[in-house]
Amino acid sequence: MPAETKMQNPNPTPNQSEPVETLLNAQPRVLLVDDEPGIRSAVQAYFEDEGFLVSTACDGEEGWEKAQAEIPDVVLSDVMMPRMDGYGLLKRLREDERLGGTPVIFLTAKGMTSDRITGFRAGVDDYIPKPFDPDELVARVRNVVQRQERLLREAARYADTDMGQMAKQITEIRSMLQGGGNKKGIAPADHVFTPREASVLQLVAEGLMNKEIARQLETSIRNVEKYVSRLFAKTGTSSRTELVRYALENALVN
Repeated sequence: MPAETKMQNPNPTPNQSEPVETLLNAQPRVLLVDDEPGIRSAVQAYFEDEGFLVSTACDGEEGWEKAQAEIPDVVLSDVMMPRMDGYGLLKRLREDERLGGTPVIFLTAKGMTSDRITGFRAGVDDYIPKPFDPDELVARVRNVVQRQERLLREAARYADTDMGQMAKQITEIRSMLQGGGNKKGIAPADHVFTPREASVLQLVAEGLMNKEIARQLETSIRNVEKYVSRLFAKTGTSSRTELVRYALENALVN
């Protein structure tokens, strides 16, 4: 089927509430960002023949818009483009909570070592100079996708390991503090939390697992772990149980 016909069918936006297992079994979603129409058509057709779901963008600005809407598994991006180049797109992706961990591969005519070093320092996952072999490109993208899947499975497994016991401990803490955890007349502890940190703290106190918190806040498990670590530092605690106890005793959560 010609690439033009396929492009008429928009890819559905991923459901952020889907279980990890469902997301892992889905077709890999690739966002291709390149200002050369010929490159876009050829690479899109090749990847679709290999079973990928592909959407395209003509520059970094359009790529950023589509990345936000579609949450791709991998971004393939040219470096030199009008409006926003590959580095600008990479910077926005890395700064975004939902997209920060998305693998990015640069496709570029530049092949100098200094250019590759610049790309890696900026946070790119791989760097493929043009002209490239289509089979090698697909193989490298598959490798990146599979690596991300392994990391996601490990993160999900780790998150589930002792959350049942933790939820039990949190229930016990709530029962123990009920009616006396934060005595009347005692002001809540003075802490400065970002809105996202406050949301994570509330959900941790409710006994939710990292995976469930990530779904509710539409972010990654890695980001949830990052926020929990920040909460440990700000409250002087070193475990989730201590964090919940501290939060309840100081009226930091409802």
